Amino acid sequence: MAPSGLKAVVGDKILNGVIKSIKKEGEWKVLIVDHMTMRILSSCCKMSDILAEGVTIVEDINKRREPISSLEAIYLITPVEKSVRALINDYKDTAFTYKAAHIFFTDTCPDALFTEIGKSRVAKFAKTLKEINVAFLPYESQVFSLDDPTFLSSFYSSAKDHDKNKMMENIAEQIATLCDTLNEYPAVRYRKGPEDNAKLAEEIYQRLNAHKADNPKMGEGPDKARSQLLIVDRGFDPISPVLHELTFQAMAYDLLDIKQDIYTYQSTGIGNSKAREVLLDEDDELWVQLRHMHIADVTKKVTELLRTFCESKRMSTDNANIKDLSQMLKKMPQYQKELSMYSTHLHLAEACMKKFKVSRDGLCEVEQDLVMGSNAEGEPLKDAMKSIVPVLLNSEIGPYEKIRIILLYIFHKKKGIGEENLIKLIQHANITQDDSKIIYNMQNLGCNIIAGDRNAGNVLPERKDRTESTYQLSRWVPIIKDIMENAIDDKLDRKQWPFISNPAPINTTQTAVSSARFGNWHKNKSPTEYRSGPRLIVFMVGGVSLSETRSAYEVTQSTDGKWEVIIGSSHILTPTIFLDDLKDLSKE
Repeated sequence: MAPSGLKAVVGDKILNGVIKSIKKEGEWKVLIVDHMTMRILSSCCKMSDILAEGVTIVEDINKRREPISSLEAIYLITPVEKSVRALINDYKDTAFTYKAAHIFFTDTCPDALFTEIGKSRVAKFAKTLKEINVAFLPYESQVFSLDDPTFLSSFYSSAKDHDKNKMMENIAEQIATLCDTLNEYPAVRYRKGPEDNAKLAEEIYQRLNAHKADNPKMGEGPDKARSQLLIVDRGFDPISPVLHELTFQAMAYDLLDIKQDIYTYQSTGIGNSKAREVLLDEDDELWVQLRHMHIADVTKKVTELLRTFCESKRMSTDNANIKDLSQMLKKMPQYQKELSMYSTHLHLAEACMKKFKVSRDGLCEVEQDLVMGSNAEGEPLKDAMKSIVPVLLNSEIGPYEKIRIILLYIFHKKKGIGEENLIKLIQHANITQDDSKIIYNMQNLGCNIIAGDRNAGNVLPERKDRTESTYQLSRWVPIIKDIMENAIDDKLDRKQWPFISNPAPINTTQTAVSSARFGNWHKNKSPTEYRSGPRLIVFMVGGVSLSETRSAYEVTQSTDGKWEVIIGSSHILTPTIFLDDLKDLSKE
């Protein structure tokens, strides 16, 4: 499946803006990357595409490399001290590592490092020095990450010695490169309340203006003037990243051990079972089709698709289960790729359901009643304590699951609970002192945990009444979805969500002319790449959950593609990652 959306734009920028821009017929080059750029490259380019453009080898700048003094090197690196030092070291001796250097930084190189490069021998060998403005990771077609998993624990830490302003400057620059890459010059808005939101929004606004000065075409195009960038803090909705989700992607990442998007399972082959590793990403069309579906529909859908596939290949299927699949593979080895894809997703769905049935079906009901304030029939929840005690006393339920229930109970109470009550709940649940910090540290995000304490005035936002029918165990809708819909319909309260400054309205008649003049230039580009419609870009400070990323796709779909919603954060959250981050807030 060809990359689309954000991945396609970044992939195109790297292949055309970096590799092809210095390609010479018959000349091979070495591509040197660092940790971040390797992640960017892997997310949106195929190795075969890079090699087809005259790159002979891709190497890590921080590892020991054999000198290849007959070839020129392309350095695609982040402008940080470690990578710049390694670049300088490549040319410091008379026996230089490569014949010449084409240096591409992901974003602006700090003056001090730039001066160092100028003073070093690299200056003699450098044939190219450019900034490509891609300082983010395109995680999915509509999701980005700044690839900083330690962000929440350092940004919200109560330790005074960390430099929050420096962190904000870095994030602001990374987000500005995202807007530049998407050719957006959005109006910047933020949630009123936490002062860091306003500071970050102001910083981003300054960076956007700097990028606009360098690239005046940024943000031009019919309807682009309506694009907006929203800054939202994690404390705005602490419920979504804690709740058990029953849509396929969020559920799998919560319940199964998926590391760096790789799912490992035992495949039942013919005669023996062996471990298989599968990458869950957008190259897998079936994953894209299934990832936002409710688990109850996933197995049905896979079985249905498998049946259709088999019928189209004139294979008989009685009951499309995994045992049948291994038999089919025996008969039809030429369809191994397709059949193993179906097999993977059946495995994945089955593994989710197995974990769910152990203890979580009852747990999910309690959670949904707490967050909705009523049961599936719509009757108000009278005694929340009564419904959570059996969960807390159940020895089969792990400590993190119990902490999640305690947090949801506290959020249900809206104004926090008494400290004595909290201590009792922690004791009932048998939670260690170390793990109990997770609950207390939630206060650093501005959440009301202990009644009458430091966050006493903070209340969770009101939610939209939604009438659409849904599964009983999936009644909750992430609050960010309400915000996305309201922003697009221009119903977002301007007092609660102030603008930093409305960018000057762009003259649409003028842009129509210029896009007509250059009309043929993007004839062969995919429609997602050169969107003329507006975008809503949402940045969550402190991690974004998979139910929130799903909302971005759902809202985009509901506008029939008139708007595209892109969401991102410092990193992607699963409930375990979120609780671990909160626990790390105590480490100073």
